Amino acid sequence: MSTRPCPICKKPRSEEFTPFCSSRCRDRDLAQWFNDGYAVPGEPAAPEDIAKED
Repeated sequence: MSTRPCPICKKPRSEEFTPFCSSRCRDRDLAQWFNDGYAVPGEPAAPEDIAKED
């Protein structure tokens, strides 16, 4: 059974940092989310709709 590589650098995954190989790759992935490097597909939410949910 083969395991998938780290999604950031393609090295073998580490059990400690799954699905990444290291804390560096894990942190790089998190930074992508914080900096809008990734996005979940869907219609953009209008600011007034977000305010109604609170």
